[in-house]
Amino acid sequence: MRETEIFRLPALYRDDFRITGYRFGQGEKALAVVGSLRGNEYQQIYMCSLLMRRLRQLEEAGELCEDREILVIPSLNPYSMNIGRRFWPTDNTDVNRMFPGYSLGETTQRIAAGVFDKVSKYRRGIQFASFYMPGRYLPHVHIMQTGFEQAKKAESFGLPYIVLRRPRPYDTTTLNYNWQIWETEAYSLYSSTTAVLDPVSGEQVVESVLQYMRAEGLLRGEAKPAQPSEIISDAQIVSVRPEKAGLFRPLVQAGDPVRAGEKLACIQDVYLGDTLEELTSPCDGIVFFVHDEPLTYANTAVCKIIRRTP
Repeated sequence: MRETEIFRLPALYRDDFRITGYRFGQGEKALAVVGSLRGNEYQQIYMCSLLMRRLRQLEEAGELCEDREILVIPSLNPYSMNIGRRFWPTDNTDVNRMFPGYSLGETTQRIAAGVFDKVSKYRRGIQFASFYMPGRYLPHVHIMQTGFEQAKKAESFGLPYIVLRRPRPYDTTTLNYNWQIWETEAYSLYSSTTAVLDPVSGEQVVESVLQYMRAEGLLRGEAKPAQPSEIISDAQIVSVRPEKAGLFRPLVQAGDPVRAGEKLACIQDVYLGDTLEELTSPCDGIVFFVHDEPLTYANTAVCKIIRRTP
């Protein structure tokens, strides 16, 4: 393992801002793995630490294939993480809405440009990503439909679901989208959580990365037979939204099967405790996401269901 400086931004009064990467093996730039881009992505930086521990062990055991280089960047935004802010502290901008970046632009544009200059040279790219909504998801692979996506190859990860997303205008400035446009085989991997650590889903995602590496000839040994992955489109995922704000009481968990009309959650009055609304499933399916904070706003997605057709 070799520590390397990916990007540096001089600071006026404090130590310089640095992004650090770790390289394993030498040769063809085979795979880049990027962890947290936002300051609350603790699970994502945790998964990078699990992955690097495994890669160090595999490298010492001679299990990395020759003439292949793996790069792991645990965090692109340590400043925000240090002070508990999700976005860049000074202007509240999102690094993952700045790619491919601009080296003469605003701070987060410069960070994105400096990092993308390095990671765009790799043939494959994996981002440990998170959603903007607080809650628990089923671990899955997420791919933008750019025309360059490799949905069938994503089955090598062995995660239960592969979600294909039709890019919206704001998606064109994300890392996943730009990786693909610059001809990198790119995947976003989601575990169950973002701001809290979940060792079980973290280990599951890290094992899926190692399985993918074996399937791609980056690690020695045969890849274990992957569990079947179901490829779904974002159109198959149905959001359930309350009409009223209040205390949120979920009655299901991510992964639960549900039937149309089954109760999913209750919204209660914050002061009086009265039930303001009962949320029910609009279809048969699998619970893909559940909101996990005590309060919710009106018209905010609190559950997502993978629709099952009869």
